[in-house]
Amino acid sequence: MTARFASQGFQDSYVRFVKQVTAKPVVGVGRYTSPDAMVALIRSGALDLIGAARPSIADPFLPRKVAEGRLDDIRECIGCNICVSADYLSVPMRCTQNPTMGEEWRRGWHPEHIPPRHADDSVLVVGAGPAGLEAARALGQRGYRVTLADAAKALGGRVAVERRLPGLAEWGRVADWRHYQIARMANVETYLDSRLSAEQVLDFAADHVVIATGARWCPSGMGRANHAPIPVEQGALVLTPDDICAGADVTGPVVIFDDDHYYMGGLMAEMLRAKGLEITLVTPAADVSNWTHNTLEQHRIQKRLIEGGVKIIPLHNITGRKVGNVTLECVYTGREHDIACATLVMVTMRRPTDGLYHDLQALIASGAAGPKTLTRVGDCLAPGTIAAAVWSGHRFARELGAPPQDTVPFRRELPALAQD
Repeated sequence: MTARFASQGFQDSYVRFVKQVTAKPVVGVGRYTSPDAMVALIRSGALDLIGAARPSIADPFLPRKVAEGRLDDIRECIGCNICVSADYLSVPMRCTQNPTMGEEWRRGWHPEHIPPRHADDSVLVVGAGPAGLEAARALGQRGYRVTLADAAKALGGRVAVERRLPGLAEWGRVADWRHYQIARMANVETYLDSRLSAEQVLDFAADHVVIATGARWCPSGMGRANHAPIPVEQGALVLTPDDICAGADVTGPVVIFDDDHYYMGGLMAEMLRAKGLEITLVTPAADVSNWTHNTLEQHRIQKRLIEGGVKIIPLHNITGRKVGNVTLECVYTGREHDIACATLVMVTMRRPTDGLYHDLQALIASGAAGPKTLTRVGDCLAPGTIAAAVWSGHRFARELGAPPQDTVPFRRELPALAQD
């Protein structure tokens, strides 16, 4: 998974030969995202046209921005293929970079334009992850006075961490683009390394407070397969992806329990295996990172793990953890057996980091003066994909100050059956 999909340079060698065997116009496809690369291929004669399906989903105005020289304003596709997953799941299309995708007609969301503010109000956004960044950016675009605060020393939240994992460098564009847009707004102030208590939030006296403090991986093992914590013997080492990314010491043999089924379990296995550790990945699913069938990555992921020497045990749950081993249970027969384990890495579910939100609620309930609105967005409200977090932050920014509705907040197609 070092390269989740072929890079632009890697593709060039596959398209340049086509012009040598045909006189017909040649269209290049494959997620070209850099305007410089696109122009270079056209000018060199390698291609006549650039196909940009996914890049145009991320930014429908990409050609206009190129023509106007507004290259820094382009929301570059990150290659996550969340858009493709909609086809497999038969749900409305989404895009991690462009939260208006699929909502143009349903909700009237324009990719570039947003209604002006409803009042001369101030907004405090706590948390500068995907949801908080997008909320601050869109609120700033509307003209609100916005303060964005984060306890970390860098913007991005989970993106700042995950962009350092194998093959996810491009995901950093989610934070980089929003950081650039916010930096140009005189009405948006950003404060890093600024952990706020509930009392400090109320002392700030913002008209609206948005809590976007994200979520953390749960070490209990609870998730799809286990609705209660997995029993753990005292002294047995259990870590989470948060611990691994923070540099926790890991000794082998390592067992990774992937009950999340997206990219994180496979990434933990690849990253730790690269350090020379003996890795066994256990999952209740039929294969590794099962959900990535929807993003066209599963085959690549499992192939890399197999070639890298990761042992894979599918169709098994983990029912117990003792010092030196874990107990596996076949999902079909219920038969159990133990395997050696010095470090168990749980990749199961994430819990919202919502303590600040509840502390604020308690203070307000006790009589403290609170803001006009107090809202959670993103993973702090409901842990999900980065795309879901960005969409959540954007929706809050769009709907702040909008009149209440007594119907569903989107249009629906209601087909009428013709009668003979």
